[in-house]
Amino acid sequence: MLSAARSHGFNTIFFQVYRAGNLLFNGSELGSFATRAHSQDVKIFFALYFTSGSQTLPQSIYGLGEDGISLDMSTLPPSSQQGLFVNLQAGYHSGETAITTTNASLTLKPEILVLETYSAGSQGFIRHGIIASVGVFATASKADYEQQFQYALNNSDGVMVFDYAGLAKSGY
Repeated sequence: MLSAARSHGFNTIFFQVYRAGNLLFNGSELGSFATRAHSQDVKIFFALYFTSGSQTLPQSIYGLGEDGISLDMSTLPPSSQQGLFVNLQAGYHSGETAITTTNASLTLKPEILVLETYSAGSQGFIRHGIIASVGVFATASKADYEQQFQYALNNSDGVMVFDYAGLAKSGY
C-alpha cells in the first residue's frame, strides 16, 4: 500500500483501523504501520468509521505514531457527531484531527475537513478550505475519473482518493 501511495504521489494515507465499533488491528500493529508509513515519508491518519452513536472512541490507539485521527461519521445524527468530536478534541493531543463527511455545511471544525464530493451534483461543493474526494465507484471511465480528480485537485486544498483497491482493480 505504501509503495503504491508513493508511486502515485500521495503524501497521506487515511487508514481505516476502526469500523462499526470494532478495532481492526492491535496497538503493536498500528504502531508498526505508522513507523513504516513515516519511513516512506507518508503521513498516516487512523480513520475511525462510526455506524452508531453508541460506539466510543478507541483511545488505546492514541499516540502510536500516527499523524492524526479521522472521524468518518456521516451517517450519525449531528448530536452524536458533535459528541464524538468534542471527546476526540478533549482526549487526543498527539496529532491532527480530521473529519470525513458528506455534509457541506458541517459546523464542526477539525484541522482537516474531507468532503465526500464524489456523488452526482457534488462538484459544486468543491472549494478551497476542504479536501475534496473522488471515488472510482462514482465514475464512468478512466477519463471521467481523471477529469474529476483534476477538477478536485485544482479547486480544493487536496484530493482524498476513496477505495484505492477499486482504483487499482479498475486499472486507473
